[in-house]
Amino acid sequence: MISLSDFSPLSAPLLILISLPIFWCLFMLFIKSGNKTPPMPPGPRGLPIVGYLPFLRPDMHIQFTELARQYGPIYKLWLGTKLCTVISSTSLVKEIIRDHDTIFANRDSTIATRICSYNENDIGFCPYNSGWRTRRKLFVHDMLSNSSLDATFSLRKDEVRKAIRNIYTNINTPVQIHELAFGISLNAIMSMVWGNTVVGERKDRIEAALSPLVERSFDLVGKPNVSDFFPGLARFDIQGVEKELRNIMQRVDEIIEDIINERTKVGGGGNKNGGRLDFLQMLMELSEKEDVKTEIGRTQIKAMIADIIIVGTDTSAATIEWVMADCMHNPEVIEKAQKELNEVVGLNNIVEDFHIPKLVYLDAVIKETLRIRPIGPS
Repeated sequence: MISLSDFSPLSAPLLILISLPIFWCLFMLFIKSGNKTPPMPPGPRGLPIVGYLPFLRPDMHIQFTELARQYGPIYKLWLGTKLCTVISSTSLVKEIIRDHDTIFANRDSTIATRICSYNENDIGFCPYNSGWRTRRKLFVHDMLSNSSLDATFSLRKDEVRKAIRNIYTNINTPVQIHELAFGISLNAIMSMVWGNTVVGERKDRIEAALSPLVERSFDLVGKPNVSDFFPGLARFDIQGVEKELRNIMQRVDEIIEDIINERTKVGGGGNKNGGRLDFLQMLMELSEKEDVKTEIGRTQIKAMIADIIIVGTDTSAATIEWVMADCMHNPEVIEKAQKELNEVVGLNNIVEDFHIPKLVYLDAVIKETLRIRPIGPS
């Protein structure tokens, strides 16, 4: 039988020295076994460096559906150095949006969106934090409240009537639906944003300056950019997207900055519509409140105004254009919509806000168009 007396004085330290690496390895194995990284979902193999980019087709919605049949409702794609996960199950999308919305709240911004959003100081691409919650609250509960929209209805109505008169005076001549809808949307939004601060010839000049800038910026935001898929190449700006968009946003910023400076000099008086503040004055006054003063500054105001003008104008124009195009391919839809308009509004009347809840079929036509052709940069 071996007793402790059989070991030399050096045996204990030697045993400890030998045991330490063994215990360390066991400890690390235990830690790793308790923090296993979940396996990645399956997905198609791509090429080295470029990933699946060369295999993307123009009809990506159809291609992604085909991939979902092959790999399941969740699959991954490598697009350059970006790992993308595609969710094609309605139930899973609901779970993500409803149950895990805070986890997935942040958006992976691109170079273009960072420029347009004043470095993520808007609503669309601002990180999910107290600043975003404050901006969203102001946007939804103050700027887009029913009372605010009702107060600006006359402005929107005037722009629509101008467009109708323009069409009537040009009977028997082709109409560019997108240009018409874009002009109506831009004028209506400008009126809602800065009210009667900008009127007459100056308003026409600003509209003429903003129109191509807004349209081009929306195109650039939706344009695939090599720098987004390969951030290491961003410094070279191979496609020139960053340079062009910075020039555009500099001109947009100058227009917004001039109007804000003018509003600051003259104050809020005389810039109301029927006792209601326009969006710009509303933002400026809200930014002075102590509870939001640190969250809403000049940069955030300009970013939110740019959001409304750029995103609101082009998406509205694109929706109108697609509704008209799809209706022209479906004459029976036009007939039913016209019948409903005659019954609810009347042949010689103009559509008012209170008519809209009763225009059930027309509402369904618009929603079906949005379902088939979701509006966004393309």
